[in-house]
Amino acid sequence: MATVQTQYLGDLRTESVHLQSGSKLITDAPTDNHGKGEAFSPTDLVATALGACMFTIMGIAAKTHGFTVDGAKVETTKVMGTNPRRIVELITEVTLPHNNYSAKEKKIIELTAKECPVFNSLHPEMKKTITFVYGG
Repeated sequence: MATVQTQYLGDLRTESVHLQSGSKLITDAPTDNHGKGEAFSPTDLVATALGACMFTIMGIAAKTHGFTVDGAKVETTKVMGTNPRRIVELITEVTLPHNNYSAKEKKIIELTAKECPVFNSLHPEMKKTITFVYGG
Protein backbone atom coordinates (compact mmCIF):
# COMPACT_ATOMS: atom_id res chain seq x y z
CA MET A 1 0.00 0.00 0.00
CA ALA A 2 1.17 3.52 -0.75
CA THR A 3 2.41 5.75 2.08
CA VAL A 4 1.64 9.19 0.66
CA GLN A 5 -0.66 10.57 -2.03
CA THR A 6 0.30 13.94 -3.54
CA GLN A 7 -1.88 16.15 -5.71
CA TYR A 8 -0.65 19.08 -7.78
CA LEU A 9 -2.89 22.04 -6.94
CA GLY A 10 -1.44 24.40 -9.54
CA ASP A 11 0.69 27.52 -9.19
CA LEU A 12 3.67 25.38 -7.97
CA ARG A 13 1.76 24.11 -4.91
CA THR A 14 1.04 20.52 -3.83
CA GLU A 15 -1.02 18.84 -1.14
CA SER A 16 0.14 15.52 0.26
CA VAL A 17 -1.88 13.17 2.44
CA HIS A 18 -0.31 10.61 4.78
CA LEU A 19 -2.62 7.72 3.98
CA GLN A 20 -2.39 5.95 7.36
CA SER A 21 -3.27 9.00 9.47
CA GLY A 22 -4.95 11.38 7.04
CA SER A 23 -2.55 14.19 7.98
CA LYS A 24 -2.11 16.77 5.24
CA LEU A 25 0.91 18.77 4.17
CA ILE A 26 1.17 21.64 1.69
CA THR A 27 4.31 22.49 -0.27
CA ASP A 28 5.05 25.60 -2.26
CA ALA A 29 7.98 26.43 -4.51
CA PRO A 30 10.47 28.79 -2.84
CA THR A 31 10.67 32.43 -3.83
CA ASP A 32 14.09 31.87 -5.43
CA ASN A 33 12.57 29.26 -7.76
CA HIS A 34 9.41 30.92 -9.12
CA GLY A 35 7.26 30.21 -6.06
CA LYS A 36 5.52 32.17 -3.35
CA GLY A 37 7.36 30.59 -0.42
CA GLU A 38 4.10 30.32 1.53
CA ALA A 39 4.78 26.80 2.79
CA PHE A 40 7.61 24.29 3.06
CA SER A 41 9.36 23.67 -0.24
CA PRO A 42 10.04 20.04 -1.20
CA THR A 43 13.73 20.51 -0.36
CA ASP A 44 12.77 22.09 3.00
CA LEU A 45 11.04 18.80 3.73
CA VAL A 46 14.31 16.93 3.17
CA ALA A 47 15.93 19.16 5.81
CA THR A 48 12.91 18.69 8.08
CA ALA A 49 12.97 14.93 7.58
CA LEU A 50 16.61 14.76 8.63
CA GLY A 51 16.00 16.54 11.94
CA ALA A 52 12.81 14.63 12.71
CA CYS A 53 14.43 11.29 11.85
CA MET A 54 17.50 12.05 13.98
CA PHE A 55 15.24 12.81 16.96
CA THR A 56 13.15 9.69 16.41
CA ILE A 57 16.20 7.42 16.49
CA MET A 58 17.82 9.41 19.34
CA GLY A 59 14.55 9.15 21.31
CA ILE A 60 14.37 5.39 20.82
CA ALA A 61 18.00 4.97 21.92
CA ALA A 62 17.53 7.27 24.93
CA LYS A 63 14.42 5.36 26.03
CA THR A 64 16.24 2.04 25.60
CA HIS A 65 19.13 3.28 27.79
CA GLY A 66 16.98 4.95 30.46
CA PHE A 67 17.36 8.66 29.74
CA THR A 68 15.50 11.28 27.73
CA VAL A 69 16.17 13.88 25.06
CA ASP A 70 12.83 15.63 25.68
CA GLY A 71 12.98 19.32 24.85
CA ALA A 72 15.89 18.98 22.41
CA LYS A 73 15.77 21.17 19.30
CA VAL A 74 17.46 21.03 15.93
CA GLU A 75 18.04 23.83 13.47
CA THR A 76 18.88 22.79 9.94
CA THR A 77 20.38 25.02 7.28
CA LYS A 78 19.90 23.87 3.71
CA VAL A 79 22.55 24.91 1.17
CA MET A 80 21.46 24.69 -2.46
CA GLY A 81 23.68 24.15 -5.47
CA THR A 82 23.15 24.62 -9.18
CA ASN A 83 23.67 22.65 -12.40
CA PRO A 84 21.76 20.61 -11.43
CA ARG A 85 19.74 22.38 -8.73
CA ARG A 86 20.07 20.24 -5.62
CA ILE A 87 20.85 20.28 -1.90
CA VAL A 88 24.64 20.27 -1.56
CA GLU A 89 24.81 20.54 2.23
CA LEU A 90 22.65 20.16 5.31
CA ILE A 91 24.04 21.82 8.43
CA THR A 92 22.32 20.76 11.63
CA GLU A 93 22.78 22.05 15.15
CA VAL A 94 21.24 19.83 17.81
CA THR A 95 20.65 21.59 21.12
CA LEU A 96 20.00 19.42 24.14
CA PRO A 97 18.15 21.05 27.06
CA HIS A 98 20.75 20.28 29.72
CA ASN A 99 24.32 19.11 30.16
CA ASN A 100 23.64 16.40 32.74
CA TYR A 101 24.29 13.62 30.25
CA SER A 102 27.03 11.12 31.03
CA ALA A 103 29.83 10.57 28.54
CA LYS A 104 28.13 7.29 27.54
CA GLU A 105 24.78 9.02 26.98
CA LYS A 106 26.41 11.74 24.86
CA LYS A 107 28.08 9.07 22.76
CA ILE A 108 24.73 7.31 22.27
CA ILE A 109 23.07 10.60 21.27
CA GLU A 110 25.77 11.54 18.80
CA LEU A 111 26.14 8.10 17.21
CA THR A 112 22.42 7.47 16.80
CA ALA A 113 21.90 10.87 15.12
CA LYS A 114 24.04 9.62 12.25
CA GLU A 115 22.30 6.25 12.10
CA CYS A 116 18.84 7.49 11.19
CA PRO A 117 17.39 6.20 7.91
CA VAL A 118 17.15 9.67 6.35
CA PHE A 119 20.83 10.43 7.06
CA ASN A 120 21.76 7.07 5.54
CA SER A 121 19.55 7.67 2.49
CA LEU A 122 21.07 11.02 1.51
CA HIS A 123 23.53 11.01 -1.38
CA PRO A 124 27.08 10.36 -0.16
CA GLU A 125 28.34 13.48 -1.98
CA MET A 126 25.95 15.69 0.00
CA LYS A 127 27.83 17.28 2.88
CA LYS A 128 26.15 16.63 6.23
CA THR A 129 27.43 18.62 9.20
CA ILE A 130 26.04 17.91 12.66
CA THR A 131 27.03 19.78 15.82
CA PHE A 132 25.75 19.18 19.34
CA VAL A 133 25.20 21.82 22.01
CA TYR A 134 24.55 20.58 25.52
CA GLY A 135 22.78 22.76 28.04
CA GLY A 136 21.27 25.15 25.52
